[in-house]
Amino acid sequence: MAKEEALPQADLPGHGADVLPSVTVDSYNIEIEDQDGFIGDKASRSAFMEYVDKWRKPLRELGEDPFGDKPTEELSKKKLADLLATGEPEAAGLVLSAIEEFAQQLAFVIRRYLRTKEWRDTECVSIGGGFRGSRLGELAVARAALLLRAEDIDIDLELIRHDPDQAGLIGAAHLLPPWMLKGHDGILAVDIGGTNFRTGVVELNLGKSADLAKAKVAKSELWRHGDEEVDREGATDRLTEMLQDLLSWSRKNKIELAPVIGIGCPGIIEDDGSIDRGGQNLPGNWESSRFNLPQIIRENIEQIGDSETMIVIHNDAVVQGLSELPYMKDRSHWGILTVGTGLGNARFTNRKAPKKTK
Repeated sequence: MAKEEALPQADLPGHGADVLPSVTVDSYNIEIEDQDGFIGDKASRSAFMEYVDKWRKPLRELGEDPFGDKPTEELSKKKLADLLATGEPEAAGLVLSAIEEFAQQLAFVIRRYLRTKEWRDTECVSIGGGFRGSRLGELAVARAALLLRAEDIDIDLELIRHDPDQAGLIGAAHLLPPWMLKGHDGILAVDIGGTNFRTGVVELNLGKSADLAKAKVAKSELWRHGDEEVDREGATDRLTEMLQDLLSWSRKNKIELAPVIGIGCPGIIEDDGSIDRGGQNLPGNWESSRFNLPQIIRENIEQIGDSETMIVIHNDAVVQGLSELPYMKDRSHWGILTVGTGLGNARFTNRKAPKKTK
């Protein structure tokens, strides 16, 4: 009788690892092009605003643009969502038209991903990113799900459970094997984006749920680097200060941290922690062979408690997707799309067989 093939081991965390404690990362940061460029650009936050601008044009020509002379890029998601509920019919119709076009493009992108070898047999896709956190995003995802069902594409679209701002931090805990977390109250986590840096103390709550289903962000700090002119050195200095502030807060509040910092960052992450490509929206050149973020942080934060600091970094869509792990036990293959400055993507295979429901 032939022996069963052993699963690859994931005992120690590694940068950009394919094999993690609970899942195999089948792919992330897929870049698919068509005649118009990268297809992910069709379903990003900036793409939605382009659709809004497109539908403003006919009203503008009639002198009936509900936003007047205000540039589209300055319109808030809240303002657009309010128009759906209380705006004039023309204004609400404008927003609905943009939502419909975005939903069509989101469905197109998902169909295209499902045709790749890496995304074959995907059962569910969670939608995250900042756009998901608005009513506009919720409606667009619901409409895209209907479009896919109408084409008999058997896949579930779900909104990420945690607030997207917290999911990118909570997911960092799933980069680590359970034995590294035992006996600790929390970890430090970092979510690096094209507009914001966010740091946080993730409270693990292992006593309430061993699978981290009750993990939450106990404290966080946000820095909008996109609003400032800052170079790479200034950005990493600010990031270090944010982490040191959280270390002080944790000591003051008697939260015992595991000696590890988990980081989600855009781009392809090499096994030495460097960024191969995909970091073009970050301040300065983060893809330089002479730049290594984990090394810089470790040099500035040498210890957490009495232990040496360990850093583990992975792609930001992977990390945000990992926050969904407690809710994916009945799936084998699932993915994440993060709608933000760009469109992040990752596909996972659970390393344990899905739980059967009666």
